[in-house]
Order: sequence, then C-alpha cells, then structure tokens
Amino acid sequence: MPMSDSFKERLFPLLPTVVNHFGTPFHIYDEVGIRETGRLLHEAFAEIDRFREYYAVKALPNPKILTIMREMGFGFDCSSVAELRLCRGIGAVGEELMYTSNNTSATEFIEAAGAGGSILNLDDISLLAKVPALPELICFRYNPGGRRTGNAIIGNPLEAKYGVRHEQIIDAYRQAREGGASRFGIHTMLASNELDYRYMVQTAGMLLDLVRDIGDSLGIRFEFINIGGGLGIPYQPGVNPLDLANMGREITSLFKEFAARQGYQPALYMESGRFMTGPHGVLVATAINRKEIYRTYVGVDASMSALMRPGMYGAYHHIEVLGKGRDEPQEMVDVVGSLCENNDKFAIQRQLPRTVDGDILIIQDTGAHGIAMGFNYNGSLRPKELLLTSSGEVELIRRAERVSDYFATLDFLPDRLTASGMGQAEKHNAG
Repeated sequence: MPMSDSFKERLFPLLPTVVNHFGTPFHIYDEVGIRETGRLLHEAFAEIDRFREYYAVKALPNPKILTIMREMGFGFDCSSVAELRLCRGIGAVGEELMYTSNNTSATEFIEAAGAGGSILNLDDISLLAKVPALPELICFRYNPGGRRTGNAIIGNPLEAKYGVRHEQIIDAYRQAREGGASRFGIHTMLASNELDYRYMVQTAGMLLDLVRDIGDSLGIRFEFINIGGGLGIPYQPGVNPLDLANMGREITSLFKEFAARQGYQPALYMESGRFMTGPHGVLVATAINRKEIYRTYVGVDASMSALMRPGMYGAYHHIEVLGKGRDEPQEMVDVVGSLCENNDKFAIQRQLPRTVDGDILIIQDTGAHGIAMGFNYNGSLRPKELLLTSSGEVELIRRAERVSDYFATLDFLPDRLTASGMGQAEKHNAG
C-alpha cells in the first residue's frame, strides 16, 4: 500500500501549483501522515508502563521533521556526531538521545557525552575502556549470533559487524557495573523492513528472557529494552501492511508476564525510521526526455543521487503520472536519471501511462532513506525538501544544493608536508 489515499487527495490537486512555484525535483513530506503514524504507535503500546520511540535520524535528517517527532514525545537514535548535533540543535538533550554507533572513535564518545549527554549504546565490550568517563546509564547492543536469524534484508547475525556476542553479554554488564554504571538497558536490531509483526514480538521476548538471565546472574535490573527498528512498510501495491495492533497486544502481554515473574517492568524503546516517515514522502520529478532504442526510456530531472534505493538494492518504488491513470494507454518503460551509471533507474520495465515531456511523475515512499542517502557522483546536486503542513500549506524545509556547495570543500588554506619535513618526522620516530 504505497502513498495513502489521504496524502494523494491533499497533495495531487496542489501539485501543478507547487511545481510551478518551487520547480522540480523535490521530496515532499506529509505532516498529517507522520503525526497519525506516531499516534498509532503510541496507541499500540499504551498499556506498557513506559514506551518511547527513538526516531532513527538516519532515515530523514531534517530539523523540521525532527521537531515534529519531538513534539510527539519521541527521542532520537543517532549514529554520528552530525546527527547528534542536528538533534541538539532542535533542543534534544540527555536521555532524549540514544547514541548507537559502531567502530566508534574517542572523539565521538566525547561528543556523545557533551552538551547534556546521551544514552550510550555500546557496540562492543572493548569500548568500555575507550569511553572517557563511563556514564551512570549504559546500554549494550546485543548480537545473538547463531541463536537467532536476521530477516532477509539485514542478514545473518553471525556475519554482522554489529553488537556484543551472546557469550560476552553477561561479562559486558559485569564490567560496566564494576566501572561505575548503575543503570542498564539493552538493545538489538535484527530486522529491516519487516512486515511480519511476529518477528518483532519474538525479538521482544528474546530480550526479556535475556535481561531476566543477566539480572539473575548479576543482581541488576534493566531500565529498558530496545527492540531496534525494522518495522516495515509495503512498498508495492497489494502487499499487506504490518499488523501494528496485534504486535502491540502481544508485546504488551510479554511485558505483563515479565512483571508478574520479576516484580518490575522495564521500559520498551524502539527506533523506527522507515515506519514513521517512509510512506509519508514522495519524490516529484518532471519527464524531460524520451528515448526509443531496445527499450523505451523515460528520462526525468532527478537521478539516483536523490533516491539511491532502486539502484543500490533493486528496491521497488511505486510511480504515478499526475493526471494519468490506469484507463490511459499503458506502455513498458524504464524511468531513468542522468548519471553515467546504468543503474540510475527509478523503475525497470514498469507499466506506466504513456508519458511525454512535461509530465509530472510521483515516485512514492521516499520519506525514509531517500534524501538521506543522497550523494554527489557526477557532480549531481541533491534536491530541495518540502513539507505539506497540517494546515495545508507547503513549506520549504531544505533548499536544493547549489554548484557552490559542491565546490565548498575546495576552499581551504594551503597545507603541504615537504619531503624534508617528512624525513625529519621519520628520523624523530626512529629515535
């Protein structure tokens, strides 16, 4: 179920005016849809004592979108210094921030601890010694290895670079406690774009069993379990959406059973990104060229630098042509951009209404991992971002990149290490 009927009904009548005013290409997001998904998420877990969504900033790192998330009471899952600063820039501090990094440098840990701090979600037991000052609250990312399979997208945990292995997990918390930590959480991430809600229920059950075992062994209580992200969206028409209501009921039941046995209930955290914003964004582009060779190609004024997923993963994104439906003459086409790469395609051998130059194409479900995965190969410039607000206005929330942005990192002070200087350094090191 790509783009909702509600989003279409509000956006499509406005698109000719929006395109005329802002020009294409652009991503546009739906505030109404984002807030409704947030409401449903809160509702699904309302019977758990403490629930919090930590929006995965990597999905859509725009301050306006993050402000909407914060207004809904969400925190933020960050994986880089830039993402931390982005969230702090809208006022998020302390335990509103979860820092889930891997292969983390000392500089990053210093940043994560600064400006009000964040929850450190450590990716390895060895990182305990590398945190400059161990905070009161520590979380570890758990990799169950052969005890659990990942879903088709995220792969086999035994082959993943993430997390603390099962045999190390009790010792990790023992070392954290000995280092001064007195509050504890645990995290895992085993799925990506998962549409079978039972997988997420199993993940919650696995973590609750694990915190019981760790707690019994070390005499500690866990403040939260974080079942990660991975809630899926149906990119293709006719695919059933994730059953959020049943997922909520069954996970809530597991939490109540845990509380009855253990005498307390941890909080439930998750870090949905795609689920929160994916269906609530589209990439709007204009058809600018038509090419008839061995196939028919519809060229648009966007490229995979604005939406990498089809080229990188072979991912499906539904496409509609504004004002043209299934009752129009159809044709088989590839929808392509202008990069010097043959995988610069938004659709391959897709049935679409016959398209001519000037037609507006709506490439759907780009509200997560769209602009965020953009790049500058071929000197391509990432497009602007717009927001269709709850009041029905359309607001620019990020300008398009300019050629001057592409050249910005070429503006620097000269700095050259001479041959003599390198020789002196080598002599010093040898001494």
